[in-house]
Amino acid sequence: MGRIVNTRTLPLLATVVVFVLIYAVCAVQYPAMLGLRVMGNLLTDNAFLGILAVGMTVVVVAGGIDLSVGAVMGLTTVALARLIEGAGLPPALAFALVLALGGLFGAGVGAAVHYLKAPAFIVTLTAMFLARGCALLISTDSIPIHNAAYDILAGAALALPGGGRLTLVAGIMLLTFLAGGILLHGTRFGAQVFALGGNGHFAQLMGINTGRTTILVHAFCSLMAALAGIVFSLYTRSGYALTGTGVELDAIAAVVIGGTLLTGGVGGVAGSFIGVLIQGLILTWITFDGTLSSWWTKIAIGALLFLFIAVQRLILVASARYGRSGAGPAAPNTPNQATSAPASRPSSGAAAPSAS
Repeated sequence: MGRIVNTRTLPLLATVVVFVLIYAVCAVQYPAMLGLRVMGNLLTDNAFLGILAVGMTVVVVAGGIDLSVGAVMGLTTVALARLIEGAGLPPALAFALVLALGGLFGAGVGAAVHYLKAPAFIVTLTAMFLARGCALLISTDSIPIHNAAYDILAGAALALPGGGRLTLVAGIMLLTFLAGGILLHGTRFGAQVFALGGNGHFAQLMGINTGRTTILVHAFCSLMAALAGIVFSLYTRSGYALTGTGVELDAIAAVVIGGTLLTGGVGGVAGSFIGVLIQGLILTWITFDGTLSSWWTKIAIGALLFLFIAVQRLILVASARYGRSGAGPAAPNTPNQATSAPASRPSSGAAAPSAS
């Protein structure tokens, strides 16, 4: 049992227990929440947040943070609207452009973090203001997107039993989580990310190019933010410069509630997925109740976040004592050992699903 439940699996186990408890309470009070219709809406309404959480998970596992994702998401939506409506570009070309720009923006952020030796908090805060300012320069008003291909993509869905629908944006989120899990837990790059988050100095001694890894981590995170912007623009069929204001905090909350340690080196996208669902379930329950303000969602998420940070602190204390006992560290949380790295060198928030 000790091999199954340790300082690395305990946060994820706690997340699963909290999710099951919340879902059970919701299902008992409102049986309709068990239906595929509500679950399909839950995935659709929180697709953008889930995609952001994938990128944020990679960054936090690497021992960093990224406060610019919400602004990059907003910049993406308004840039898409301007490219499609103003310049007349086809959606596919506009998608490719904003994804490329998002990745390059993140690479620049990662380069600044590494080469300037500046705290990621300060660098990404600066990037947040830069991206938001660029978005407002494009337009301060909401720009509706009127495009036949866009309408087809926005309405694409797979029918589910019971009147439910798995929309295209929900499918994109699920595929993103799958790809993020493979990247983080099944590749050499993922092993390097865990090594960087565990101890950057030791990662360098093992031959890992920490600069390259840091740049790629932030590039991936901004790429996910741009993808989230595409998904959100499909969801709303518009672009707005203030889209995603504060959503970076919701993404961080989902990652922490999902069991990823803020100190880095421990975590995974599976837990972040459950963290997103927990936020969505809480808002869904409040919506079904009808008597509570949606702001209670923030209070509940804040309480959960405090609880999980306390759990993380206890885990770190236990790990330190375990290490001093001479028993050795816990097994890595990835199938690729970090030592296998070559010698040469990731206010909108969780949304409640609509009843329709």
